[in-house]
Amino acid sequence: MLKELKIPLFDLVSCLSNAMDMVNPLLVDHHKQVAYIAFRIARELGFSQEQQQELVLAGFLHDIGALSSAEKLQALHFEFDNPQKHAELGYLLLKMHKPFSSISLIIRYHHTPWQNGKGTEYNGHPVPFGSHILYLADRVAISVDRRREILDQVSGIMDKITSKTGELFPAELVDALKSLADKEYFWCDVTSNNIGPIINRVATLPIIEQGVIDLLSLARVFAHIIDFRSRFTATHSSGVAATATALARFAMFNERECDMMTVAGYLHDLGKLAVPAEVLEKPGKLTDEEYNLMRHHTYLTYRALQTINGLETINNWASFHHERINGNGYPFHQTGEELPLGSRIMAVADVFTAITEDRPYRKGMSDQSAIHVLQQMADGYAIDANVVTLLREHFDDINNARKTAQAASKEEYEHFMSASNT
Repeated sequence: MLKELKIPLFDLVSCLSNAMDMVNPLLVDHHKQVAYIAFRIARELGFSQEQQQELVLAGFLHDIGALSSAEKLQALHFEFDNPQKHAELGYLLLKMHKPFSSISLIIRYHHTPWQNGKGTEYNGHPVPFGSHILYLADRVAISVDRRREILDQVSGIMDKITSKTGELFPAELVDALKSLADKEYFWCDVTSNNIGPIINRVATLPIIEQGVIDLLSLARVFAHIIDFRSRFTATHSSGVAATATALARFAMFNERECDMMTVAGYLHDLGKLAVPAEVLEKPGKLTDEEYNLMRHHTYLTYRALQTINGLETINNWASFHHERINGNGYPFHQTGEELPLGSRIMAVADVFTAITEDRPYRKGMSDQSAIHVLQQMADGYAIDANVVTLLREHFDDINNARKTAQAASKEEYEHFMSASNT
């Protein structure tokens, strides 16, 4: 019997932060650095513990709306064009998940310049003061040169920030930063390889535990971040989740296990955040290097989710979707005896969803062609023949569940893309 899930919210947010930073080595720990700096500024100003904790979470997720590696790298420039685009998308992504509704507004306006007080509003909407703290923290973090000793950089960073007082940042925030800047530990913490545990310790985040129903909501946010990077994958995770869950029901999984399967489907391609969008959308054959980069994604999914205590079963179901019964899958080359039924279901769901979708190099297969491919794979002991039989016996129900989920996800994708162009 599977234990009831109780996952600390901090662990989930930290996992998502790590996954977002996998896009490029220049981004490693960027979100954590912003979270730490924002927390310290808020504490210096005497903000309440709840406000400090909100800023930590906002820092962890502030660039969640930057869906491509190019957008993320652009945000590393001190000033750049159209910074509101990814902030607005981040807001749209996060407001759907109730625990993040308040921080979504902080993120929405985290690139709003102060403009000598005019920055209290943006397009007629009030801007939370926390957004200005987040903006300052973000600009401090991107000013750090990772190749140099941090204490050699302090005066230069502070000169740059101070020169923008009033124009970009409120004077009281710059004064708070100046007070912190005199303390060497502050800068050493910002650049520490252990910044995650440092934040967890000093910020005393509340133990907000997420059950499986809460996870469903948050995992959908993860899925959108993973999939919306390319129009060709925009509905993939929702299709896999719906297919796997329908198969699990026909395999007599109980309701809670089916919810866990949905979460696993949403998270199964988390490691693809490290794959550039140009590879995902390449119309021709992948080079050996590109193909190996794609193969790496399941390992990255596994290691990212492995950091969350209590998520072991969901991790196994999600991350082993390219393992094969005959041991010829990847990355662990597990065999049939080692693969749990949930992982076998996910493997079938992933193949079925992938081959029925349009991709840049081919059109999606017809229903009969898809069934033929799955049966061939089952005959070759690549995927579980019993799961394929379940799919064939209940094809209409399962396929309709996939189509319905993907149609809803397509509508959400088009809404996000429309919002990003306004």
